[in-house]
Amino acid sequence: MAFCIYALATQDGFLFLDHVNLTFHEFGHIFFGLFGSIAGVWGGTLMQLGIPLVILVYFFMKKDHAGVFFCSFWFGENLLNIAVYVNDARTLVLSLVGGGEHDWNIILGKLDMLRYDHYIAAVLKVLGWGNMLASIVWFLVIGVSERK
Repeated sequence: MAFCIYALATQDGFLFLDHVNLTFHEFGHIFFGLFGSIAGVWGGTLMQLGIPLVILVYFFMKKDHAGVFFCSFWFGENLLNIAVYVNDARTLVLSLVGGGEHDWNIILGKLDMLRYDHYIAAVLKVLGWGNMLASIVWFLVIGVSERK
């Protein structure tokens, strides 16, 4: 819950977990870039979301509720980070690693959806917060039911 308060209070939209997410994001460009330039552009976001999901599946198979909770929450937090990036697709004011190209400007531009960047970002933000809050509720319910 403390993380949620921290996330609400942060003005620039970059949370301390995003330093980890950025590493996976950048690796995704390299890895998926092996399959072509379009895959490479999408690869950052795909890897950023894929890593928490893969680890979540591992914890789910081990019946580790705390691990499932953390990875589900982490996935939602990633959606918040991606929302900030998508929201910047037209304005291009975010400082990018290496000053490179803006993934979401390219993605939305190719899809002819650049004018919807703020709407897409808002949906991602709602999904991220919803996922994080649902994760907390689920974990509390599981915790209470396991103590009985």
